[in-house]
Amino acid sequence: MTIEEKIFQKKRFDPARMERFGFVTEDGIRTIRMPFLNGDFAAALRVSGDGHISGTVVDMMNGEEYAPLRNERFNGAYVNSVRSAYEELLQTIAQACCTDVLFASDQANRIAARIANRFGVEPDFPWSKDPYDSAGVFRHADTEKWFALVMNITVHALKKNGDRTPIDAINLKIDPPDGPKLTETDGIFPAYHMNHKSWITVTLDDRLSDDAVMALIENSYRLTDRGTAEKR
Repeated sequence: MTIEEKIFQKKRFDPARMERFGFVTEDGIRTIRMPFLNGDFAAALRVSGDGHISGTVVDMMNGEEYAPLRNERFNGAYVNSVRSAYEELLQTIAQACCTDVLFASDQANRIAARIANRFGVEPDFPWSKDPYDSAGVFRHADTEKWFALVMNITVHALKKNGDRTPIDAINLKIDPPDGPKLTETDGIFPAYHMNHKSWITVTLDDRLSDDAVMALIENSYRLTDRGTAEKR
């Protein structure tokens, strides 16, 4: 994950606020160039129509891109000071130009809104440390028992293929006999960090429709409901 993706993954750009801040639009791409660290460096940022942001940091002494910024092998005091200053600049832009969302992916945010409308609950975020600080838990209002957990994990966590691309996914309870059939579906996996027999992980990358995901959530809600559990 790039520095920019980390800062902006739970942000959504507001075009009007971007224009007021100084972004210029050309061919559908919004750009801005800003100096930092007393003018020793300049950041050039580009935001595409779908909100993807990329950036280049230039060392003004030689006019070239400052390569050590993105190389983890460089971790001296000076490089770290440049990274910190760049991150602060990005945070300033995020505060001025963006609105906050609960989760990184659009589908995760749509699902969260549908859960709130259907069950009257919002997620809580019980973990404070990276990488779990973005994980949102949905609970029954009366028992506080989980029925869904939205996480931002890597593709590798599910496929074990070395792919470190981040992805939102949701853990849901199932009837154990249904597991083998469900996990044959593209986008449904044995649960990440939970019991594989009674939980599944569903990717929130639009491989499954919102209606299909909500049907699985309805089932998880039923299976984790105290009254239902007492009858089983």
